[in-house]
Amino acid sequence: MPEKRPPATRTDHETFCTTEGWTERKRATGKRGTHHVNYELPLPDGRILYTRISHPVDRTDYGPSIWSHILRDQLEVTADEFWDCVSNQVSPDRGLAQPVAEAIPVGVIRTLTQEAHIPEAEVRAMTKAEAIARMTHFYTTGK
Repeated sequence: MPEKRPPATRTDHETFCTTEGWTERKRATGKRGTHHVNYELPLPDGRILYTRISHPVDRTDYGPSIWSHILRDQLEVTADEFWDCVSNQVSPDRGLAQPVAEAIPVGVIRTLTQEAHIPEAEVRAMTKAEAIARMTHFYTTGK
């Protein structure tokens, strides 16, 4: 049975944002908005989440409908993830950015596929270092 939580407040919302590392967005003039505090969070997949907290940021509760919208559409977390972040400083798992593999130079791919006759799929499965080592081996031994 899910734990009964108190209604979320604007202060809880801001605590979540600051704990997870959201950045406050300012207007083009560099000033804060007068009606809302706006935050953004870049995600590892390249998307950027945006959320806004009405002024004043205080202990005013959110209604269930608006709170559901904020969790789902702005913060993209479950209620449990939200409260774990607010209460225990545990940030939601947003995934990790996948490291970009170093590209194999086109000349190395061409040499390995056309001169050493290694199937392209096999070459593309290599790391850059492996491909260069294979090309060096080919040039020194002819194999």
